[in-house]
Amino acid sequence: MPRTSELFFISLLVVITLLNIYDFYNDYGEYLDGDYGIWNLTLEAFVILVSTLGIAFLIRVIQQRSREADVLRRQLKTTRKDLNAMDDKIRQASRQYSEVIQAQLTTWEFTPSEKEIAMLLLKGLSFDEIAGIRDAKEKTVRQQATAIYRKSGLSGRHEFAAWFFEDFLH
Repeated sequence: MPRTSELFFISLLVVITLLNIYDFYNDYGEYLDGDYGIWNLTLEAFVILVSTLGIAFLIRVIQQRSREADVLRRQLKTTRKDLNAMDDKIRQASRQYSEVIQAQLTTWEFTPSEKEIAMLLLKGLSFDEIAGIRDAKEKTVRQQATAIYRKSGLSGRHEFAAWFFEDFLH
């Protein structure tokens, strides 16, 4: 849709053109009577031509912008559709991966409390942050983390996280 400024300039050029056509018509009659010079008549014809070309140019620019906007709208719609499909795939993969993690935690015979802490560790939370979430002391969280590492046979937080994420790096 044309913007207000574009419509204003088109309207202005139409008015200028119409006024010049009217003036040209009147002056042409005087030219035929010999009372008006060809130079002035030529100048008025030139102004009419330039104004008409300006109108045509602005209309062409508006049409081109409108086509470009339509193309961009279609691309945006396609991109949104693709992103929604990708988002669904990511959510599905996340659920499946979470199930795999939970299955492994069960295999290692973690308690429900240890499973919760393990998930928070995998999300990258500190012992202090985990203690705050669980309304526990940091020392308790550290002890449970030690039990997690012992049961999993891993040496610490980094090795624990790497155990789950290593397959993504291949």
